[in-house]
Amino acid sequence: MGVTRFLNALLHPARPGLEQGREQPSRERSDQLSERVRRMLVTTLYAQPSSLAIGALATVSAAGVSAWIAGLPELWVAAVILGMIAVARVVAALGLSPDSEGNSTATLEMVYEVGAFSYALALGCTAAFTILVGTNAEVVVLMVANALGYGIGVSARNAGRLTIAIGQLALSCVPIALACFWVGSIGFIALGFTILLLIPAMISIATNIFKVLRDSIAAAETSKKLADKMQILARTDVVTGLANRAGLNHAMVETMMAVEDDTCLALFWIDLDRFKEVNDLLGHPVGDRVLNEVAKRLRSVSPEGATVARFGGDEFIVFCPITGRKDAERLASEVHAEIMRPFRIDGERLEVRASLGVAMLPEHGRDADTLMQSADLALYHAKVGGRSQTCFYDSAMSRDLVRRREIEDELRSALQRDELSIFFQPIVDLETGRIKTFEALVRWFHPEKGELRPDEFIPVAEETGVIVTLGNWITAQAARVAASWPEEVTVAVNLSPLQIRAPGAALGIKNALREAGLDPRRLELEVTESLFIEDNHATASFIEELSEIGVRFALDDFGTGYSSLGYINKFPFSKIKVDRSFVSGTQVGRKSDAIIRAVAEMGNTLGMDIVAEGLETIEQVQAVKDAGCNLGQGYYFSRAVPDYLAAMLLAQEREQEGRKALG
Repeated sequence: MGVTRFLNALLHPARPGLEQGREQPSRERSDQLSERVRRMLVTTLYAQPSSLAIGALATVSAAGVSAWIAGLPELWVAAVILGMIAVARVVAALGLSPDSEGNSTATLEMVYEVGAFSYALALGCTAAFTILVGTNAEVVVLMVANALGYGIGVSARNAGRLTIAIGQLALSCVPIALACFWVGSIGFIALGFTILLLIPAMISIATNIFKVLRDSIAAAETSKKLADKMQILARTDVVTGLANRAGLNHAMVETMMAVEDDTCLALFWIDLDRFKEVNDLLGHPVGDRVLNEVAKRLRSVSPEGATVARFGGDEFIVFCPITGRKDAERLASEVHAEIMRPFRIDGERLEVRASLGVAMLPEHGRDADTLMQSADLALYHAKVGGRSQTCFYDSAMSRDLVRRREIEDELRSALQRDELSIFFQPIVDLETGRIKTFEALVRWFHPEKGELRPDEFIPVAEETGVIVTLGNWITAQAARVAASWPEEVTVAVNLSPLQIRAPGAALGIKNALREAGLDPRRLELEVTESLFIEDNHATASFIEELSEIGVRFALDDFGTGYSSLGYINKFPFSKIKVDRSFVSGTQVGRKSDAIIRAVAEMGNTLGMDIVAEGLETIEQVQAVKDAGCNLGQGYYFSRAVPDYLAAMLLAQEREQEGRKALG
């Protein structure tokens, strides 16, 4: 290492005074390499050890031939020394792997430096010896050519560590130049000067190679760090600092490739319930802080080795090893408990609930995609089942999904093939027995599966958005049929919240009325309380726009939802339909009777019709009539019937009235 310091001093001589003080730190900064880059440069010394062996074989052979020709024992000794050093270098190059973390950079550099300098000095001195003893010219040429060729070649090969390259060049060439000057003949003096001129030229070349190599490695290192940073950013959620969707996929693949066959893993898909209300009421900055707090809580309860990710929006995923189903249930309970703990943000107390879907490997899937699909299905069932609960995947969920997809595809085709029909169930005046309204109900008669119940395909239509097309079709068909009825008979059509919020919803209703030639005052649109859970401007605009042309609105299934009187006060409802559970359900009794009376009294006071649904017996009819309901609907009067039978019911009613008038 002393030779290295000596060469550094020769290459970078100190300058006196302030100039030295200014330039030395600058040079240190420019020449300072990171340990990683230095390691890579030292690695280049150990690259291709075969080149060391070939070079050593050439020079040792030259020394042996020279000793044989000259017959000098000193040359035999030199050949043996060169051979021993060469063998030691090759063994060191093969034995010390730069890829091993156990071999420090300093050790690798020192070992190589000792061998390189020893070999170069031995070779240079051997060549100088042949000049000094005045042996045969061919011996001198053989050894000098080998020494100079070695010095020139090795200075380029080892340019990755400049001091080693220059040291080898100097130690192999300088002894020859000194010997030439010692002999003093014109030819040798010229050779000595040529060698001395060769050294700075090769130093310049080696320096340029070193700079290019160093800068290339440094640039590659910088690019790698930047690429690593960009990769981390690309896999990290900017709001919570958790893994994002890309980061989750990467972690899942790596984890699943590394686990043993008998390892259990679980994927918890977490969806915050009604989180949109937090953003809408308190703003997105507060929403982001809630998401951050949820992320911290999920990290705190997740076991070691878990991947916690924000999948998007208000959805999170925890992917972790578990010991079994009970362990997964315990962790799900802890997640619920942590998320449900009240939040304190800017003095505001917030409560957040969550729905969880859980799938386990290998029971519910052996690859990432299948596992995520299973957890997603479980989450869907958790939300459909009432939210704020945990649902584990079951194979029946996949069968349900396949069934829903079949229904979705077939429903779209059914609309085009006219497989759907509209049936009409009468709503009767309890005082006179006359039909006041027909409620339009859709029926699907599948050519292969027979009749499909509305509760099978209506939810699918709502989930997939087909309900918009289906609802518009029902309205158009019902309006067309109603146009042929007496003017005092109206038609009622159920509307889905999704249909009402769709762009151009009011225009679709207007077009149906215009094409059917039906007076807007003869159309009643029935909506449920779920429509008003979210204060949606589109809903208010829809009701207001159609009310202005005479369309009437009825509040359906009253008493099963939030039953806020604010809806009745805010919107122009002309009719309230009391849910059948109060009339013919299992809980019918004094309480349900009191509720019907209260609703009926309120409706009569406000000038609204009150319809009792689900009437099946004369006793039920009499009970709701006594309670104050003025309209009734149910099997006691009639089931839903095709349009021609609805027309027959109206005709029979007119005929009976005619006979009464004549009688």
